[in-house]
Order: sequence, then structure tokens, then C-alpha cells
Amino acid sequence: MKRLLFFFLLSTSTQAFAQDDAAAIRKLLATQTITWNQGDLEGFMQTYWKSDSLLFVGKSGATRGWQKTLDNYKKGYPDKDAMGQLAFDILEVRPLSPDHYFVVGKWMLKRKVGDLSGHYTLLMRKIAGSWKIIADHSS
Repeated sequence: MKRLLFFFLLSTSTQAFAQDDAAAIRKLLATQTITWNQGDLEGFMQTYWKSDSLLFVGKSGATRGWQKTLDNYKKGYPDKDAMGQLAFDILEVRPLSPDHYFVVGKWMLKRKVGDLSGHYTLLMRKIAGSWKIIADHSS
């Protein structure tokens, strides 16, 4: 009986932390939207792990590294018109462990030069108390 009670309490507390973490991750994605829509790629990239091990997979293949990912964003979106207005539709935020989450969603860009949209999967990791994107696959 004590064991059952222990697992019940552990499950309940884990669910509470998971809800807080999911809310923090949704807030991070809202921050991404705001900074992108302000034309601030540097601010947008603050949500990513600032490491050479960051993995970004897009239509051109895999890229490793925070700086290389930023450089690719700057090349693909050289000005605010090219960036357009970003919106996310978050489809799933799933805990994998206390420090890792899997996120699935859809991205949409409204632009004068033509709208774009696609889907993304993110691997999030809590680093020094903050959630960061450590792997991004956007298509």
C-alpha cells in the first residue's frame, strides 16, 4: 500500500511539473513568434541551444551549430519582408524525461512575396533551468 501511495504521489507531482514545463515551452515558442515578427533573428535564435552541437534539419539538409543556423536564417530571410509574419500551431508538447520534451507543430509565414507553411518537430532540453531547442526539423 505504501508503494502504491508513493507512485501515486510521484505521478501527481510529475504531472504538475510537466504542466509547468509545457507552459514554459509554449511561452518560448510565443517569444520566437514575437521576435521573428519584429524582424529580430538574433532574438529568435536565443531560444536555441547556443552550441556547436545544435542540430537543424531543413529542406537543404542538416546543419550543425548555433552560428551556422543563424547564418542560414539570415541568408534565407535577409530582411523583414522576406521574414513576413510568423504564426505557430502547436500540435503536441510531449515530455520524454524531466529534462527533455518533444514538440510537433505547424508554422505559417504570411509574406508579400508569397506565403509559406510547413511542419516542425523540436527536441527541447532544460539547460541551466531554461528550455532550449537542441534539435529542430522544419519542412
